[in-house]
Amino acid sequence: MTSWPAVQPGAAMESALSHDVGRLAPPTVEQSRPVDESDQRVLPRPRAAEQAVTERAGPGLDTTAVLPYAGSATSKRTRSLRAWMVTAPVDLVALLTPLLLTDRYWRGTLFTAALTVTIFAAGGLYRGRRHVSILDELPTLCGRLLASAGTVAIIAATRHGSVEYVAGFMRGVALSAGLVLVGRTITRRAVVLARQRRWVEHNAIIIGSGPISLELARLLRRNPRYGLRFAGCVDSTHRHLPGAAPLIGTLEDLEQRIALTECDVLIIADPECPEPALMELLSRPASARCDLWAVQRLWGSRSPGGMPDHIGAIPVVQIRYTTLSGPRWAVKRASDLVLASVALVLLSPVILLCAMLTFLDGGRGIFFRQERIGQYGKPFKVIKFRTMRPRDEHESQTNWSIADDRRVGPIGRFMRRTSLDELPQLWNILRGDMTVVGPRPERPYFVEKFSAEHPDYAMRHRVPVGLTGLAQVSGLRGDTPISDRARFDNYYIENWSLWLDTKVLVRTIAEVFRGGGR
Repeated sequence: MTSWPAVQPGAAMESALSHDVGRLAPPTVEQSRPVDESDQRVLPRPRAAEQAVTERAGPGLDTTAVLPYAGSATSKRTRSLRAWMVTAPVDLVALLTPLLLTDRYWRGTLFTAALTVTIFAAGGLYRGRRHVSILDELPTLCGRLLASAGTVAIIAATRHGSVEYVAGFMRGVALSAGLVLVGRTITRRAVVLARQRRWVEHNAIIIGSGPISLELARLLRRNPRYGLRFAGCVDSTHRHLPGAAPLIGTLEDLEQRIALTECDVLIIADPECPEPALMELLSRPASARCDLWAVQRLWGSRSPGGMPDHIGAIPVVQIRYTTLSGPRWAVKRASDLVLASVALVLLSPVILLCAMLTFLDGGRGIFFRQERIGQYGKPFKVIKFRTMRPRDEHESQTNWSIADDRRVGPIGRFMRRTSLDELPQLWNILRGDMTVVGPRPERPYFVEKFSAEHPDYAMRHRVPVGLTGLAQVSGLRGDTPISDRARFDNYYIENWSLWLDTKVLVRTIAEVFRGGGR
């Protein structure tokens, strides 16, 4: 079993750590005086603010440990500042500079800029880093600039037969690539300078109280270049062991401590807590709003993208939360509208034929509407072709599977096996009730039942429900274990991408032609 890397301080290190322990303790009220933003004069903390913090902290907590530090006003100003906000505009200006020299190649220059920024974003070059250095990024930058330049060179050579035209265009590409490297060097130096002068910093809580936590706290106190201000440590219990870092609370108090210290960053070091319990605490709303970093547990392991990050000599990696909103999900919604509209047009003869067969099989009432639970637990009416008539509403809501029900005729059985009965849900997608790919919606009775039996089941509703899903194309349809479905659905959510949606759609089409329905 792997364990957190242990720090074994020698005599000299023990002396240094003991010297720093007093400095690691959270500041007292006198040390935490706020800074007036207008003239930077140090002002006394009003007693009303001190009393308010005491009331919020509750009994049994040292209020001086959770008072916001001097500079928390700066943290408020920079809380929404992200790495891409500094680097992306400079990259874009550098890539568009050739337009100032000539407008002959303006289409190619715009395309090159868009392609390069996209390649940079895919390679993680706009993500935040703790150790900022242009030398760390240089190999990745050069490789991706060459990839972008090679792509546009091939396109330019294909579209224009003139060697002189292509050569002139590529000179502009080379100029913009050089300016990108210069711009990156300047922005990296500016970021380090802003951090060292504490113009840009974020309060950080360390999860754990062992030797690594103590060393991290010491590094953050001594080195503002990492852009983090040490706000305290939390752990599963209050430990007062020799060499342990000072605690401002337990993990159960984490949400409250995040609010009181105005914390923006959480660092998982060496907590005395089982991983499942820790991840449950970190998934709570207050914790989920913070950037999450972790000390890597295996020596020699590397960060994604080939750019290892570290605080001092301690390797850290940022844990990326799934983005459930923003531009990528706007693209997903736009693709849903396009796919559903095109499918309704192209499949209209099939839908009409299914409607006629359903009418011949059972008369009027060809559509079947049933309440299902969608995103954030919101109920909606799903639309399907009727394949049988339930005895009453109670049976409709609580009968788990009708795969072997004799009331399902040959036409209904064929439509269920080929999933043709699901086609009316394209209208649900257009309305915004559903998406093309996502966790399949379930009835309220079973949502309540499965959520009580399987703790991860309710997490499926973080995203819109789908016409098809990863669990379904992985063979988990009909009477299959709910725990497996929940794991597949949550895996899809945590690893969502447009390419994953494409793979699920391709596998869905294969399942339809194979007749793999229930």
